[in-house]
Amino acid sequence: MFSELSACHKVVGVKQSTRAVREGRAAKVFLADDADPALLQPIEVLCRQHDVCVVRGATMSQLGTLSGISVGAAVVAVLKHK
Repeated sequence: MFSELSACHKVVGVKQSTRAVREGRAAKVFLADDADPALLQPIEVLCRQHDVCVVRGATMSQLGTLSGISVGAAVVAVLKHK
C-alpha cells in the first residue's frame, strides 16, 4: 500500500496536498499517524467532501522516506494519472 509512494506522481505537504484535493488532482491522500491532529483534520474533511481515499498507518518519518525527501511528511497526496 505504501510502496506506491516511491514510484508515483505525488505532492508532499499540507498546502500542496490540500490544493491537489481542491483541484480534483488527488487520487489518494496519506496522513501520518503521529502528525498533529489539528493539522490533519481540515484536509481529512476536505478529502471526504471530494471523495478522496484517505490512508493512515505510517509515521511522518516513513512517509517522508517513502516520498523521497529527507524530512518527515504529515501529508502526501498521490496524483491521478492524466
